[in-house]
Parts: sequence; structure tokens; C-alpha cells
Amino acid sequence: MTARPTLVFTDPGQDQAAALYAMLAAPEAFDVRAVIASAGNIDVDTAARNARMLLDAAGRSDIPVHRGNPAPLAGSLVTASHVHGATGLDGYDFPEPSVPPDPEDGASAAARLLAGAAVGEYTVVCLSPMTTLAAAILQDPGARDGVGQIIAFLGAYFEGGNITPAAEFNCFVDPHAAHVVLTSGVPLTLLSLDVSHGLRATPERLRSFEGTGTVCGGIVADLLRFSEAFDLRKYGWDGAPLHGPSVPLALLEPGLFSGRRVSVRVETTKGPAYGALSVDWWSVTDESPNALYLAGADADGYFALLTELYGRLP
Repeated sequence: MTARPTLVFTDPGQDQAAALYAMLAAPEAFDVRAVIASAGNIDVDTAARNARMLLDAAGRSDIPVHRGNPAPLAGSLVTASHVHGATGLDGYDFPEPSVPPDPEDGASAAARLLAGAAVGEYTVVCLSPMTTLAAAILQDPGARDGVGQIIAFLGAYFEGGNITPAAEFNCFVDPHAAHVVLTSGVPLTLLSLDVSHGLRATPERLRSFEGTGTVCGGIVADLLRFSEAFDLRKYGWDGAPLHGPSVPLALLEPGLFSGRRVSVRVETTKGPAYGALSVDWWSVTDESPNALYLAGADADGYFALLTELYGRLP
């Protein structure tokens, strides 16, 4: 596998921390050029702080962190501190970041890097609401040419929503941004609750992360033990769904996942379906497919690979 220049949009968030560490552990696939801190789970300033703390702990303070847009393209920001805690990364006591955020705003940085790249050069990994990614595309439509693939966590179809009955959190926070990305014409792969609800971080699997003996493996386990409390109460399962790492792992080991190319649209009209995805799974319309929509995964293989990756880190 050849490492591709990679932009990461994230709003850490415990499961996004687990995803970021999976990418840093796989430099053969991900050459992370910048992290765009996004408003979502937490406000954008705290997200930027969290991203820098995570990079410090992994020995990668060399990767610039840019502040993304502070609010959705339309409406007010909805956060998830009720899940992730007041800091967005409750569960582990990080030192303060060693470096400040990059002064260039996230949308401008993304537009500059992508518009200046060779055609299809970059992989874009979006773990957060799509606000800043959409803003970069709107700011410079030429940015689309530099993207070989966008792979993102967005929405749900079979499993329903996790913030409203119809909508998944990332999609609900900014469906207008999701619409921009879904209609951009860029090759797109989507992971969703349909995948991650089957990827449960059971106590045994969290112990396997600690068993790597690495600082980062222990950090991930501690963080997830905090955020799982909400989901364990909500679902009554043996472990909380581990959403974020499904995104990079679908690139690293696509054979772990199953899905199909379909037409995907998003509801942007206020009402009960606001932020919901419409997934034409059975091809009942004449709309052309615009995304590879992944709907299943091998949970044992997923957690085995994550454990192996965390064992590579400091």
C-alpha cells in the first residue's frame, strides 16, 4: 500500500481519538498532512485543543492543526457534551498542548492544499460534521480536483438515528454541508451507524487495547470507558459502538466491510426527518449512485486490527 497525502477533519471526541491513532499507526497508508479541527462534539476551539493534545501524546506535534468553521453552514451548533464530557475528551488527563493551532483557518488551509495538489492526490478523512470540508469546496471549487477519495462517517439508514429518531449526529449537526459534499462529484465512501452498531467495544476488547502496553493504547481504553457509559445506558449492549475507527480501517482493510454503491441524499428541510439520509439501497429510483455505502463489518477482525495498530504507537 502506498501512503497518500491525507487531510483529517475531526471533532475529538473519544472515538475520533481512536480513529486518529489508528491512522497515525499506519503511515504506510496515511501521510497525514494536516488535521482540521471541526465544531461538532465540542466547540471548535476545544476541538483544536483536543487534537493537539492527542498528537502530542502520539509524538506527532509536527502535524499542523487548523481551526475549522465555528458553526454550521445554517443554524446553530449542536454539541454532544452529554456523551463526551465537558472537554470532549473526558476520561484521560492530558497535559496542555505543546504548540498553538496553525493561524490559517481550516477551510482556507484545506482549499489551498487540495487546489494545489495533483489531480486525485489527497485522501480526505472526515470523522466530524462536514461543515469545514464543505466550506473549503465552496471557497474554491478547484479543491475537488485534488481529492482522490472522501471517506466519512455520516448518517444511518437501517439503524435509524442517534440524535433524533431519523438522524445520526454528524449529519444532523450540518445537513447543508453534507449536501454540498454528497453532490460534489468527488468519489465518496460512507460509514454509518449501520456499520458501527455492530462494532462494540466490549470490556475484553478494551483490555486488549491496554494489553498493547503502549501509552496510546491505554489512552484509547481510558477514553472509551468514559464515553461508553452513555451508550451502555441507552442500548443495554455488552459494549458501546466504536464509530470513528471504522473510517480509516475501511481504507486499510476493505475486506472487513461490506456494502454497495448507491444514491445517497440528505434531508435539509426542518422537520422530523431533518438530517436524515435517504439511501437508495434497492435501486428503486433512477438516481445515479454517488457513494459506496458500507453497511456491515467483521467485528472480530476490526478489533484485532485496531489492537495491532495501537501496539505500533508510543
